Amino acid sequence: MTTPDYPVGRILSGSADQAKAALEQFHAQPIDHTALSKNNTGYSPWRTTLAERKSVAGPGTFTRRETRTLTFGPSKYPGWWIKRTDLDEQLAIGVTPRNIWTSQRNIVLRSGSPHNYLRMVEHIIALRLGLGIDNLTVETDSGDPPLFERSSIDLIETVDSARIIELDEPAPYVTVKEPVTINGSRGDFVTILPAAKGDRRLRLDCAVDFASVIGKQRILFDVTPDSFRFGAQARTNATRSQMLYCRTIGLAFADTRNLGYTRKNILIHGQKKYINQPLLLLPDGRSLEPVWHRATLDLLAALSLIDSGRLAGTVISYRAGHTLDCRLMTHLYLHNLLEPC
Repeated sequence: MTTPDYPVGRILSGSADQAKAALEQFHAQPIDHTALSKNNTGYSPWRTTLAERKSVAGPGTFTRRETRTLTFGPSKYPGWWIKRTDLDEQLAIGVTPRNIWTSQRNIVLRSGSPHNYLRMVEHIIALRLGLGIDNLTVETDSGDPPLFERSSIDLIETVDSARIIELDEPAPYVTVKEPVTINGSRGDFVTILPAAKGDRRLRLDCAVDFASVIGKQRILFDVTPDSFRFGAQARTNATRSQMLYCRTIGLAFADTRNLGYTRKNILIHGQKKYINQPLLLLPDGRSLEPVWHRATLDLLAALSLIDSGRLAGTVISYRAGHTLDCRLMTHLYLHNLLEPC
């Protein structure tokens, strides 16, 4: 297929000149993998929830010596809700841009009390758009979610065992009213283009560019249950120096000392080679694990914060991360840029 040529659109935050320059760099980067679908994406046209409650447990992400449990279940209310079972007199945290507490290292949602939060929610809430689940409650016994060696596959299997069921109501879809872009100061940007009339696909064109063995990677695909399940096995990545820091100087700091990263649950990269075995290989042996993780478990998680419906349209991301993603979600609400489609 012809490589897409995207407009910048309305700049919500950042420099127009920098956004145009970054877009030129993005367009110059070749696509490594393409997976486009027809209009039928495989999602139910009806609003969905779960038939029953199912739990999954694992070592804590930030308290690796403790076991943490998540329980997925149906919700009586529209949207996704996070309930801290270890806290009294706290309301469930709505999964919405209104409840973003911080996004510097990972996305943290909080509501009410400063203690009523959940860290690193991205690997959890990405299931909202990835699997097409509209109403759901996540119960957690702490603010620290479990970390798995198979990235989000354990979460997907837990939801599968709880069975996604249809409700007697059409699923709501939204899109942006016009092309919009947010860009940062290091050549990073995220752009969202409106869906064509009657088209409810969500298309992601995502590229990363690391000064390491990861290098330049770009994938173009439509979000479907199959593409999401494929990408959800991709682990987060850390540099060799970051891991060395965690095992030395980082031992002086609680957050780093207890961080549950191992050679199995993350991808460790150096300047010229991976320290452990990468996944999601191309026929030529190159790994696309970093860009799949970025697209399906980081970017899609931020898009899943939209609480007014399933997003349709095209999202282009280049060298971006959690902070830029979440800032864009906030701007969509600040400027009233979403409409039903």
